[in-house]
Amino acid sequence: MTMTDNERMQSVATPTIAPAELQAWWSEPPDAEVRAALNRLRHTPDVVHVAVMPDVHLAEDVCIGVVLASTSTLFPAAVGGDIGCGMATIELGVGADALSDARTAARVLDGFAKGVPVMRHARRDAPELPGALRDADVGSPELEALRRREGSLQLGTLGRGNHFLELQTDDDGGLWLVVHSGSRGLGPAIRAAHTKHAQGGGLVGIAADAPEGAAYLADVQWALAYADASRSHMLEVATRVLQRELGATPREDSTVRCHHNFVRRELHGGRALWVHRKGANAAAVDELGIIPGSMGTATYHVVGRGCVAALCSSSHGAGRAMSRARARRVIGTRRLHDELRGIWYDHRLASQLCEEAPGAYKDIGVVMRAQGELVKIVRRTRPVLVYKGA
Repeated sequence: MTMTDNERMQSVATPTIAPAELQAWWSEPPDAEVRAALNRLRHTPDVVHVAVMPDVHLAEDVCIGVVLASTSTLFPAAVGGDIGCGMATIELGVGADALSDARTAARVLDGFAKGVPVMRHARRDAPELPGALRDADVGSPELEALRRREGSLQLGTLGRGNHFLELQTDDDGGLWLVVHSGSRGLGPAIRAAHTKHAQGGGLVGIAADAPEGAAYLADVQWALAYADASRSHMLEVATRVLQRELGATPREDSTVRCHHNFVRRELHGGRALWVHRKGANAAAVDELGIIPGSMGTATYHVVGRGCVAALCSSSHGAGRAMSRARARRVIGTRRLHDELRGIWYDHRLASQLCEEAPGAYKDIGVVMRAQGELVKIVRRTRPVLVYKGA
């Protein structure tokens, strides 16, 4: 078929944009929907590199387990709503045998539930918002109102879904406290407020050097600090419970912290890039990280190997093998009890926890083997008590 003059002019005036480079560390062959989502991402203007982690799974706009680099554009959807979601852990200076009977476990779970609400504190019990978080500028009047109304009420609260507070034992029998949570309702509000200023078709973006870009970056930093302060508060509350019930003597020098939903400017291959991580840890050389499996499987403490092709990143967990809806359909309470045999948890919540059953997640061992080029394992821990919201 012969091209018309008009078609030739359009072809010359609109050159094809080369797709971004994609590097992937698969733990299993991806399904068609994940491949399609990644292909769309590669063809997004200003996206120059995409690194796919072995825990990748489908999510809105950008898959979880994806690291995206751009030169001058910020993509709120490539960070997601739970900005600053991450983990923290501390060794408790006591053996797992201190938690060997049901009565002790029940007291610990009760102490966690009283001190670490799932959604928000009663107003009389809410902790004070740290001064740096209280006084920092935020990007819009709506966010300022939300910070005043919800900031202290949600600080130090766990959230639902895959967030958790756990006691885990290492291979030497030592006990660790671990928390996984994020910026609660503040993060999604930040994403929504700034997405209104984003432009483009498909994956919308904000120019990093524009006032709107600076405002988004400032709010991301605020959410990161909020999420970290929230995890610190939960660790403090939980360690007081464990000092009382188990005689724990936490070792502050053992603390590890990381977050896995954020964007920041980084240098990779001699280029300054905006690196967006959505469900991925930073894993520069010797950078510490925590990679959990599920509420019934191992967690790994790691250090990064600084793999440039992966944008110095790693997985943030095992990744879902089933959607929540499918898990609710196919996993019943009997299977949940079987998969959590030997782990203390609140059986009254069993029907609501089925979507978080170990069987709803990928095999963490397979995921870790797939990313041997990205991280080095320092320690393996296994859950012995799980506190989750439902």
